[in-house]
Amino acid sequence: MSIPSIAIVVGSTRPGRQGAAVAEWVAKQAAGRDGATYDILDIADFALELLDDPVVPGAANRQYASEETRAWSRAVDSYDAFVWVTPEYNHGVPAAMKNALDVLFPEWNDKAVAFVSYGADGGVRAVEHWRTVTANVRLHAVRGQLALSLFTDFDATGFAPGERRADELAGVLDQLEALTPLVARLRD
Repeated sequence: MSIPSIAIVVGSTRPGRQGAAVAEWVAKQAAGRDGATYDILDIADFALELLDDPVVPGAANRQYASEETRAWSRAVDSYDAFVWVTPEYNHGVPAAMKNALDVLFPEWNDKAVAFVSYGADGGVRAVEHWRTVTANVRLHAVRGQLALSLFTDFDATGFAPGERRADELAGVLDQLEALTPLVARLRD
C-alpha cells in the first residue's frame, strides 16, 4: 500500500459550528506527519438529503439516485481511513453526520477510523455510539480517541485546545496510521 490518504471528516453542519475549527487544527497537527496524507472532508459541502435514495445503500452498488450522494460516494471512496470530528448532541451523534454515514455502505467497508470529539463532557457518549454504528459498516476503530471539552478547550474566541491536546492527538493518529494498512488488506 502506498502512503495512506486520510480524510478528516467535519461532522456538523450547524450554523456557528465548532467542528470546522477543530478539523482545521487536526489538519494542521497532521500536516508534518510522514505516515499518511490528510485532507479535510466537510459533509456540509455535499448538501446530502435525508436518506433520499430508494435503494438501500448496501444493495445500490454505488449507483445512487442523487448526484449529491454520488459525489459523496466518490469522495469517501477515495480515502483509506478517516478521522471523525464529531460533536455530541443530546448525548448522541449529530443527525447530519449519521445521515452522511447511512447514505453509503461499501465505500466505508474495511477502512480505519479514529475519533476526535467535542462537547460538554468531551463528546465521549457520541464516540461510544459511533463505535457501534461504524462497526456495522465495517469501519475499524482505533482504541484511542481525543475528547475535547467545551469548558476547557474552547473560549470566547472559539477553539483553543490545551497544550497537552497535540500530543494526545498524535497518539490517536499513530494508532490510525498503524491500523490503516492492516485493514486495507481486507479490501484486496
